[in-house]
Amino acid sequence: MQLRYRYRVYPTPEQQNALAQSFGCARVVFNDCLRLRQDSHRAGVKISDTEIQRRVITLAKKSPERSWLAEVASVVLVQACGDARRAYRNWFDSLSGKRKGRRVGPPRFRSRRDSLQSIRLTRNGFSIRANRRLYLAKVGELAVRWSRELPSDPSSVTIIRDSTGRYFASFVVDTNDVPMPPSDSEVGIDLGLETFAVLSDGRTISSPRFLRRAARRLRVAQQRLSRKRVGSQNRHKQRIRVAKAHAAVADARRDWAHKQSTAIIRENQAVFVEDLCVSGMARTRLAKSIHDAGWSMFVNMLEYKAARYGRVFGKVERFYPSSQICSGCGVRSGRKHLSLRKWTCSACHAVHDRDHNAAKNIHAAGRAEWQNACGESVSLTA
Repeated sequence: MQLRYRYRVYPTPEQQNALAQSFGCARVVFNDCLRLRQDSHRAGVKISDTEIQRRVITLAKKSPERSWLAEVASVVLVQACGDARRAYRNWFDSLSGKRKGRRVGPPRFRSRRDSLQSIRLTRNGFSIRANRRLYLAKVGELAVRWSRELPSDPSSVTIIRDSTGRYFASFVVDTNDVPMPPSDSEVGIDLGLETFAVLSDGRTISSPRFLRRAARRLRVAQQRLSRKRVGSQNRHKQRIRVAKAHAAVADARRDWAHKQSTAIIRENQAVFVEDLCVSGMARTRLAKSIHDAGWSMFVNMLEYKAARYGRVFGKVERFYPSSQICSGCGVRSGRKHLSLRKWTCSACHAVHDRDHNAAKNIHAAGRAEWQNACGESVSLTA
C-alpha cells in the first residue's frame, strides 16, 4: 500500500525565495499546458502530450518571455506538466463514467493567490542526506522535523506551503504493514452531531466541536482583519493570524480523528458504518455543524487503516432504515422525527435509544453483507 508521510520543514530565507520561484514556475507551466490544450481544441487540432511538454518547457526556456524557467529544477516543470495532463484525464474519465466517485469538473488555472502552493519532485530531484536533511535540486538542504521514521525509501516528495506560511514535505512510500492480532469484537457505528459516534456495543464518542469552541476567537480575528486597509502590511499580518487560527482548528480535528479511528481499528476485527451523503447534508441549515464534525475524514481513516492492518471495513447502504427498525424483533415502525431520541417498539415493547439502536442495525446489516459468500446483497428485515 502506498501512503503519504508528511513532515514539517524549515527552509532558510534564501531557500524560501528559491521555493517561491519554483512554485511560480510550476504554476506558469501548468497554466501554459491548460491554455495550449484549450487553444488546440478550439482550432480542432490534436496535440500529443510529448508535443505539449516540448512547447511549454523545452522551447519556452529558449524564448525571452520564459527564459527564467531554466533557473529552477527541470523535474519540477515536468511534474507540473504531468499534473495538467492528469487533471484533463480525470475530467474525461469522470465524464465517461470510468472514474468512480463524485464528478470532477474541468481543470482550472492556478493563481498565485491560492492558499496552497506546491511542487513535486521524483527520485532524480531530491534525496535524504546522511545528516538527515532533505536535499532539493536548486534549493539546497532543508531542515526536517522527523516526527517518525519512513518505512521505506520514498518515490516522490511534494513540498507544500500552506496559507499560514508553514512548509511541509509529503513523501510517498510503500508500506508492508503487519496485520494486527485478531480480535473477537465487531462494531457498528452510527454517526451524529450531538454525539459524534454511538457504537453498537454501547460506547459513545462525544463530539469535540472544535470549530464551535474556537468560534469567538475566529470571529474576533476576522473582525480585526475586516478593519485593516486593503493592501496594507497590517492587513497581511492579520490575514496570517486568521489563517493560523483556522489551521489550529483543522489540525486539532485531524489529530483527534486519527486517535479515535486508530483505537476503533485496534479493538475491533470488523467495523461497519453508514454510507452517508455528506455533501448533500452539507447543503442544509446544519452545514456548519456537519463540516465541523468531519465525518468523511473519519470514515476515510477507518477505511484505509482497516485495509492497512488486516481488519474488515464495510459501508451500509445509505437508504437502509437503521433508525426505523427494532434491533430486537426486526419490526419496522416508520419514520421518526429527529427530536425523538427514545422510542418503544410496538411489537416487542422494547425501549430503544435511537442512536444505539441504529448502530446495532448497522452492525447487523454490515455483518450480513460481509458473511454473504456470494457477494450479493442480503435481504434484511426492513
